[in-house]
Amino acid sequence: MNVQLDNALRFHQTALNLRADRQELIAGNMANADTPNYKARDIDFGSALSGALLGRAGKPIALSTTASRHLNASGSSTFPQQMYRTETQSSVDGNTVNMDAERAAFAENSVQYEASITFINGLLRTMQQAVSGQ
Repeated sequence: MNVQLDNALRFHQTALNLRADRQELIAGNMANADTPNYKARDIDFGSALSGALLGRAGKPIALSTTASRHLNASGSSTFPQQMYRTETQSSVDGNTVNMDAERAAFAENSVQYEASITFINGLLRTMQQAVSGQ
C-alpha cells in the first residue's frame, strides 16, 4: 500500500517542488527589477516537470577537486534548467525585468501551487476514508 501511495503522490510532490522553485526565480526577478544588466529568468514548467519525472532534474554538476587524491565525481542539480525571459521592453540599463509580467507570473504560479495542494489534500482525504472503510 505504501508504494501505491508514494506513486500516487510523486507526481504532485514533483510539481509542487517545481512550483516552489519557479516562485523563487520570479521573486528574484522582482527583487532585481532595478539592477543594471539583470536578465529575468524563468523555467519552462512543462519541460521541467517531464524531465524531473524521468529523472533529469537539472544540469550535471562537476564537483571540484582541490587535491590529486580526491575522487572524480559528479552529481545533478535538483533545480530545473533556467532560461532567460524574452525581452518585451527595452531598458536603458540593460535590465529585462518587466514588473507587470513578473506580478502576473507570480500570481498565476501561486494559484497553481494552491490548487495542487488542494488536490493533494482531497486525494489524501479520499485515501484515508478508503482505509477507514467509510
